[in-house]
Amino acid sequence: MLCYHEVSQTWESSLAVTPELFQVHLRWLRRHRRLVSLAEAVDRLDNSARLPSGYAAITFDDGFTGLYAHARLIEERVPATVFIVAQSLTNEGITVHWVDDPPEIPLHTLSLDQVLEMQEAGVSFGSHSLAHRDLTKLSFEDCRRDVKESRELLEDLLGTRVPFVAYPGGLHTESVRRAAQRAGFSHGFTLERVVSPSDPLCIPRIGVYAGNESLALRAKSSRLYLTIRPYLGPF
Repeated sequence: MLCYHEVSQTWESSLAVTPELFQVHLRWLRRHRRLVSLAEAVDRLDNSARLPSGYAAITFDDGFTGLYAHARLIEERVPATVFIVAQSLTNEGITVHWVDDPPEIPLHTLSLDQVLEMQEAGVSFGSHSLAHRDLTKLSFEDCRRDVKESRELLEDLLGTRVPFVAYPGGLHTESVRRAAQRAGFSHGFTLERVVSPSDPLCIPRIGVYAGNESLALRAKSSRLYLTIRPYLGPF
């Protein structure tokens, strides 16, 4: 499973791939992998939380506006899942406070109208918590309340069940996973980790970053990547 963040022409960050590179990735994935929705992907995971060979799923964390403006998810009918910071869809909104290297122009997140349009085109949405706090620093009850409120808010706004949560920063503990389960989530998603016994509340995804060309994508979308990752160095 692949995890992107932003698609941007101007933001020079490891978190942002250019629109041109993202289209190169899409073309490569469609030629060499079977792209499936996250719902289908979790049904196909084996006991080590890996997809069968030849399958791939695309996810995005944070819900930045470049996904609407530059990723062409609607036009391309990409079966992607976007993990939204739920508070960003409220009238009060939220300032993007969690990025270490923000661009000169402030980052913005998707509007509710954009999310609903993308959902109509086949993009699915999950929770990225209520306000992108480090869940590992919260008490069990505060964590449970945070992710439960995020799920209920998203389900109310989107009119559909939201069973998936991606932990901010990929950070989690046994307490966080238990809180997510108690909050009503069936699956929780992290960022890349070594292969471990399957846990539906601890499913690893592979980060895709600026500069990852087709060779890197080929490796990262391989079933073996989590096994060989510790030997690759920076990638």
